Amino acid sequence: MKIQTNIGILNALIRITIGLTVLSWSTAKLVKRPYCQSYIWIALCGAMKVAEGIVRYCPVTDLIQNGQGNQHPLQKKSDHTESQQILGKTIPYNPT
Repeated sequence: MKIQTNIGILNALIRITIGLTVLSWSTAKLVKRPYCQSYIWIALCGAMKVAEGIVRYCPVTDLIQNGQGNQHPLQKKSDHTESQQILGKTIPYNPT
């Protein structure tokens, strides 16, 4: 599995900024209440966003982009190379 960057520079900077904000907030709350486990999960989510911004790879975005071709088998896949037949005449596919 080859991992390529799939988010832009601005998106990466936003992820780093928000991730560091969430991470610092959750660790500050964790210092006050060390018994609360939810702050650990929030800190992990913030750290994950920072890591996504640094490496410029988001697995959820990759899943959505590559999963577009994997439709349910009962759904009809639209094939753009096919032409339509209306009233016995063949009309080529026009994307515009």
